[in-house]
Amino acid sequence: MSKNFELPNPSTMPRFSGIRTFMRLPYQQEIDKKDFVILGAPFDTSATYRSGARFGPEAIRRSSVLLRPANVYHQIRPVDYLEGVDGGDVMVIPGNTAQSHQYITEHVKAWAMEGVVPIVLGGDHSISLPELRALASVHGPLSLIHFDAHGDTWDEYWGEKYTHGTPFRRAFEEGIIDPSRSIQIGMRGTVYDPNDINEARELGFEVITADEMRVIGLTETMKRARERVGNNKVFLTFDIDFLDPVYAPGTGTPEIAGFTSAEAQQMLRQLSGINFIGFDLVEVLPALDPTEVTALTAASVVFEFLSLLAVARREHTQS
Repeated sequence: MSKNFELPNPSTMPRFSGIRTFMRLPYQQEIDKKDFVILGAPFDTSATYRSGARFGPEAIRRSSVLLRPANVYHQIRPVDYLEGVDGGDVMVIPGNTAQSHQYITEHVKAWAMEGVVPIVLGGDHSISLPELRALASVHGPLSLIHFDAHGDTWDEYWGEKYTHGTPFRRAFEEGIIDPSRSIQIGMRGTVYDPNDINEARELGFEVITADEMRVIGLTETMKRARERVGNNKVFLTFDIDFLDPVYAPGTGTPEIAGFTSAEAQQMLRQLSGINFIGFDLVEVLPALDPTEVTALTAASVVFEFLSLLAVARREHTQS
């Protein structure tokens, strides 16, 4: 299959050299027709506890140079089927959530209008709301697959409606996601009220908690996710605190009793065939990640996103 670029060969150009784009993809700020674009949203003003996720996109890009281009599980090299670029970071304004969200919406929408699948590196989880606004304006209301320790469907924090704990309630209220075709996976930890998780169910989401996942198993969990979204257009959001802090210490609101990186990888690999139109990976906090294991895991999760897109393209070309 012909394409306009090739990843640098580490046997001729060491992986530690060059500009830090994601997996050393071509850097292109100009909006153009591609299969995918990597974007950074270095915004953490909406975090409710630890700040510092604004440095997440840079850390993920830096660690991504360790990744090699082939996915053994899917038997595929994404760059053989997809053409994509690293589009750099979206403009944000520290301290100004509304304007930063507006910038994110405008930038993501501009790429989506060209038929590009955006993959956004956060940043705190509030960035999912402006992404969903952008994508829904192009594709209509979306299904959501949400990996997280927290449901992020609280109504407010300290009277503030727009925080990293509220994006999916706002998305529900704005009608940009269809909760009846959406699923939240992995919720665990202490909550403010015993009914907190049921509130998301009352909004219409299917919620499978970490405890429930360990009873039904990971394969059954992913089967339910696939059935829930069906043939709808899907946005997948992955909060790195879905993982146990042993595997992802660099995050703002860690919760014990999470999942391993291997389990997360296994789950994502079972989602081929879904009609994904956008992804994000959020809440990487490099200051608390001294060995960079969180950033590397995040980069590896994003590589699984790319692999899912490539598998879909391969299946389409073979059909």
